[in-house]
Amino acid sequence: MTSLAGKTAVVTGSSRGVGADTAKLLAAQGANVVVNYRQKAPRANKVVAEIEADGGHAVAVGADLTDPESVRALLRTAVDTYGGLDLLVLNASGGMETGLGEDYALRLNRDAQLDALRAGLELMGEGGRIVFVTSHQAHFIREVETMPEYEAVARSKRAGEDALVEQIPAMTEKGVSFVIVSGDMIEGTVTATMLNRARPGALEQRREAAGRLYSVAEFAEEVAKMATADVATGHVELVGGADDFLAQGGRA
Repeated sequence: MTSLAGKTAVVTGSSRGVGADTAKLLAAQGANVVVNYRQKAPRANKVVAEIEADGGHAVAVGADLTDPESVRALLRTAVDTYGGLDLLVLNASGGMETGLGEDYALRLNRDAQLDALRAGLELMGEGGRIVFVTSHQAHFIREVETMPEYEAVARSKRAGEDALVEQIPAMTEKGVSFVIVSGDMIEGTVTATMLNRARPGALEQRREAAGRLYSVAEFAEEVAKMATADVATGHVELVGGADDFLAQGGRA
């Protein structure tokens, strides 16, 4: 995929943060964007309004990624509204929330990601692309320890990454490419805020180790770039702070 003009993208978890900024950037490049939210419709509608104010095209759709029927309705909206599905950005993640069950991290970060990929693949044609967004803490979890408060989430996200990578042959058969974007802790995200609250000083420690941390807007730019980047399927784009992880024994 070399251009997004006239293409249709679904960005999961795009009512705020990295997902919202990614949706806006894709729309600015000419994509029709389906903005996904789980509960906060007003927030998603605001993203859509901003895209439309800038001359873009977008629609907000509520969907819980752990509900397969809801996921299919989300993706079908792209086809019914804009005529197809060309790009699926798997940005939504979580697992640090309380009250959603002990297995919620795995259900969201592994099972739901795999289900969304498979559902999306059914609707995509040759030249489509799927982008999975993760963190260095998850991508390198087998080689580099992370803080205890995040370990369960990190392992669930790595399990999700592995499950998606296993689908590369099926994607390749349909002419759909797959790219992973991995970033360090991102200033201003909910996860970074929660981790810093659980372990005061965690953000500052990462800043010192990485040199600096990317902002939400900066990381979203890297995710959006991978929508059309000329890279091999299965490529892992390491964004910010990777040298520190690689030095500790991690492998891309």
